[in-house]
Amino acid sequence: MLRSIVVSLPPLIADRLVDLDLETAADLEAATSEITKLDGTYADDLSALGTLLLRTESVASSKIEQIEASVDDYARALHGVRANSSAVAMAAATSALEAMIGTVGSRAPVRLSAITSAHAALIRDDPSESSAAGELRTVQNWIGGSEFSPRGALYIPPPPETVQGYMNDLITFANRDDMPVLLQAAIAHAQFESIHPFTDGNGRIGRALINTILRRRGTTTRVVVPLASALVARRDDYFDVLGSYRSGDLAPLLGTFICSARIASTESRITSQRLHEIPSQWRELTGPVRRGSAAAKLLDLLPSTPILSSDDAVALIDAPRSSVFDAISRLRSAEVLRALTDRKRDQIWGASLVLDELEDLGSRIAAAVRR
Repeated sequence: MLRSIVVSLPPLIADRLVDLDLETAADLEAATSEITKLDGTYADDLSALGTLLLRTESVASSKIEQIEASVDDYARALHGVRANSSAVAMAAATSALEAMIGTVGSRAPVRLSAITSAHAALIRDDPSESSAAGELRTVQNWIGGSEFSPRGALYIPPPPETVQGYMNDLITFANRDDMPVLLQAAIAHAQFESIHPFTDGNGRIGRALINTILRRRGTTTRVVVPLASALVARRDDYFDVLGSYRSGDLAPLLGTFICSARIASTESRITSQRLHEIPSQWRELTGPVRRGSAAAKLLDLLPSTPILSSDDAVALIDAPRSSVFDAISRLRSAEVLRALTDRKRDQIWGASLVLDELEDLGSRIAAAVRR
C-alpha cells in the first residue's frame, strides 16, 4: 500500500529574471518578428484567417491530448450538431481558447477568472469532469502512473492547498512587460503545466495561455498562432522539454518555442495567401454570378463563415428564402459547398476549400517540424 508520495514544488516565477545568451535572444526576436508578420498579412482577409487559425490551434491542442476527430465531425460539433465525443471536445477547446484570448483585448491584464472561465467552457459538457468545471483542484493529481494511484507517476504536481498561491504568482508573471514575449509565454506555459491547477484540461488551457500572452502584449492583434500544430508533430519531445523545465533547464523549452513559432507563422502566411485566392477559385467553379444576387452574397459570406446552416444563410443574406436555397444548391453543385449532415431540414454546409485548408495547414506545419 502506498503510504506517501513526493510532490513537486516548482520555484515561484513572479520576479524571475532570465539571462539570455546573444544567440537565443536573437532567435527569440526573429521568431517574434515572424508572428508579427503573420498578424499583418492580408489585413482585408484577417477575419477569415483569424477564424481558421483559431480552429487549427484548437484542433491541434486537442490532438496532443489524443483527442482525434475528422474535420467534418469537428465542423458539425462547432455548429451544435450531434457529433462524436472527440469532436465535441475539440469544439469546446475552440470556445475556451476564443473566450480566454478575448479577455485580454486592448492590452487588458491576464486574470485568473479568465482562466477558470475558459476551463469551464472546456469541460462543462464532459460528463466525467463537469462538476469540476472552472474550479481549481482540491485534490492531488499526477501525470502518468495509473488512474487510481500515483505509483509510478512521471510527475506529481504541487499539493492542492498550494495551487491558489502558485496561480497568483503565475498571473503576476504573465502580466509583466519587461522580457521578450515568447520567453514569457514559454515560461508561463511550462509553469502552468507544472502547477497542473485543474483536475483535467490542463494541457489545452495551458496552451491557450500562450496565445493569450501574445495577445496581451500586442504581438498579435487578430490572429492565433497555431503553435500546437508544431508541438503535436513531436509530442514526446514536447513533453520532454516540459520535463527539462521542471529540472531547471530552460534551453530545450525555448528552442521548441522558437522553432514552433517560426514554422507555424511561416506556414500560416501561406494559408493566408491561399485564403486570399479562394474566392477567385470559387468564381471559376460557379461561373458568372450576377452582382447582388443571393449566390454572390453567399460567396462573399463564406470566407469568414465557412460553416453555416441553411437557416443561417437565410438570416445573413438579404434575399428571399427561395433565392438563398437556390444559391446553396448552385454552390453545392459547383462543389463550393459540401453537406456536413444528412438531414433534410436546416442542413449544415461547409466551404470545402476552407475546410480542406484547415486540415492542410496542420499537416504542413507538422511536416516542416519533422524535417
